[in-house]
Amino acid sequence: MVLLSLYSCNKAQEEYVIEDIEPHKPIVDFGFHYDDFNVHYDTIRSQDTFERILKKQNLNGKKASEIIKIVKDSFPTQVRFMRPYVCLRSKDKYNKLQYLIYQPNRLDYYLIDLTDSIVGFKKSRPLTFKIRTIAGKLSGSLSSTLKKEKVDAALSKKLMKVYAWSIDFFKLRKGDKFAISFTERYINDTLYDGVDSLRAAFFEYKGEKIYAFPFVQNRGDKVDYYDDKGKALKNFFLKAPLKFINITSKFSKSRFHPVQLKWKAHNGTDYAAPTGTPIMTTASGVVEQAGYTAGNGNFVKVKHDKTYSTQYLHMSKILVRRGQRVKQGDIIGKVGSTGLATGPHVCYRFWKNGVQVDALRLKLPNSEPMDKRNLPRFFQETKPLKRELDSIAEIQFNK
Repeated sequence: MVLLSLYSCNKAQEEYVIEDIEPHKPIVDFGFHYDDFNVHYDTIRSQDTFERILKKQNLNGKKASEIIKIVKDSFPTQVRFMRPYVCLRSKDKYNKLQYLIYQPNRLDYYLIDLTDSIVGFKKSRPLTFKIRTIAGKLSGSLSSTLKKEKVDAALSKKLMKVYAWSIDFFKLRKGDKFAISFTERYINDTLYDGVDSLRAAFFEYKGEKIYAFPFVQNRGDKVDYYDDKGKALKNFFLKAPLKFINITSKFSKSRFHPVQLKWKAHNGTDYAAPTGTPIMTTASGVVEQAGYTAGNGNFVKVKHDKTYSTQYLHMSKILVRRGQRVKQGDIIGKVGSTGLATGPHVCYRFWKNGVQVDALRLKLPNSEPMDKRNLPRFFQETKPLKRELDSIAEIQFNK
């Protein structure tokens, strides 16, 4: 058993466990049987260079310089302070250096081979991926709950990003159920290297199971996440708050107001429609305001995240209340002509970082809605994943 405890510049401890070996079992690492060598472990010290390290290994300055000259194109120009290296020496009276292995990180390593001709190259230790599926109930925050399950913190961040448009994680309650399937990386099949990817998940949120499945619609596309019905979790903004679009006035720095009869900025887009036409929120979020002013008439403002908000003016009727969470496409009111309006329409306003902008010109965050042609393949791929999540959840919650 060889355990190297190293300290970085900020004194944060890192452990490098090569392997827990029984006395009769040989250590094998980097492709070498350590029983065949005299093995010396060390770490990069202050002011160390490859040449200085080589000089410590019974090599004179001329030989060390020659080696560096030969391998300079294969090795990094600098070595990182307090990173490990291994010297494999011959098991004879000469104790001659045969291999030098330097690890800039846990996965990659550089090797100098001095056994025949001098050769230097970079290699990576073999990675294996193992699937892990868990189910449980929130006992606190998502990160603290997963920590108790001994899951890498990176998974919590990943999940919060995937569900950012679907779940307010600050409103999850103790006892809410979840199931997650993910892959974990292992170096040399034994050394844990963190979470690699999310395979599937569900969270119970306000009495509803919200699934997440990664899916690539077309070759070359990025991975997006969809629920069990094939709806994108990262909601793209709808192009307009009405199903039938009839733009009568666009965003403008100077427009002649038909009621006030003067030139002024128009910080929105007007869509004309008959009174009573349903108005939809263009993305999921929380109703920030719902009320009446002399200019806006009946209006609703929805906050979508820290960056984006939208507002809908001149409604004949408001159908939501302040603080209510709404999903993309939900009906939040009906078209009217309240406030300063000459006829029934909705004035759609868009905020980015607190500033009103032209929604028609803005490049908005989006993911591609599921192409109907891809739905059969999506359901075929996600059906076993959904069954896996539901099965482990049933077993866990029926204990």
